[in-house]
This record gives sequence, structure tokens and C-alpha cells, in this order.
Amino acid sequence: MSERPPRFPPLAPEDMTPAQRSVADAIAAGPRGGLRGPFQAWLRSPELADRLQKVGEQLRFHSSVPRRLNELAILMTARAWDAQFEWYAHHRLALDAGLDAAVASDIAAGRRPTTMRADEAVVYDFCAELRATRRVSDETLSRALELLGEQGVVDLIAVSGYYDIVSMTLNVAEVPLPDGLAAPLKPLAR
Repeated sequence: MSERPPRFPPLAPEDMTPAQRSVADAIAAGPRGGLRGPFQAWLRSPELADRLQKVGEQLRFHSSVPRRLNELAILMTARAWDAQFEWYAHHRLALDAGLDAAVASDIAAGRRPTTMRADEAVVYDFCAELRATRRVSDETLSRALELLGEQGVVDLIAVSGYYDIVSMTLNVAEVPLPDGLAAPLKPLAR
């Protein structure tokens, strides 16, 4: 039985347009070091790929939100989209940033973590409320502003939105996990 071909097969450098090659080179030369995840699909629209990868670089590597909290928000977004590759890629990064494995496990199971630190609870509640209601209450915003400040709240909103488009792209492109890995997220009842 043959495997289904990729929806957006990797582009070889010699098959890329000059614009695609320029963006691919910029991504590979940056802190990511390669074209994993959504980037092969995004190369089909090189100007958009360039802008998105720059936004992603800012939000992932230069955010005012502390890394552990930023990764918590990314895991919440991956779970919301059942984005297997996104969860695979960021679960390890979240743990490396200091997020407790039990917190990640609860998010993977679709439940509010019971062992969060106080700052994690603020970020979790903000992101969960924003996703569920498409806005946040004055109380939730006040707690987030006290923790992160105005720039941090804007960065938190942006990381959630950026990883929405990443997760959508990964799911549409059906970006596979590395060989031999099982899907880390189980389907949730919706």
C-alpha cells in the first residue's frame, strides 16, 4: 500500500522561484535553522511566508512574555486545533522552559490544569477565555495586565493568533510527525 503524497511537498532549492529561495534562506539562517512545520506550505506564497516567519520569530524568540508562559499559550493553541505537529514541536520546548509536565498533560487531555503556578493560571485563564468567548472580562484583563503589562498582553494575544495560523496550516498541509511517532493528542469530544 502506498502512502498518500504530501499536500505541499518540500520544494527543492533548484525548483524555487527567486522569492521563495530568498525566504527559505532567511528562515534557514534564522533561529529556527530549517524549514520544518508550516514553512514549506507557506513558501507557496513567499511574500506572506516572509512576513509570517518574521512575526513568528518575534513572538517565539523576542516576546515580552516569559518563555514558559509563551509556550503554555502555544500548547493551548495546539490543543485547540488538535495540531499534532505543533504539539509535538512545542511540548518539549515548554518543558525545557520550565512548564510542569502535569500542566501540559492536563492541557493535552482538554482540562484546566490543577497544578499551575499563579502566573500560569493568569495566562491560561486569559487564553481560555479569549478562545471561548472571543473577548476577555475586565477582571481577566486586569490580572493579565498586572502580570504582563500592556506589551505582554498584546504579545500574548499575538502569540495565540499567530499559532492559530500555524496550526491551521499544519492541519491543512497534514504536516507529518517524524517517522515512528504516534500522534501526541487524542481527539476530544466537541
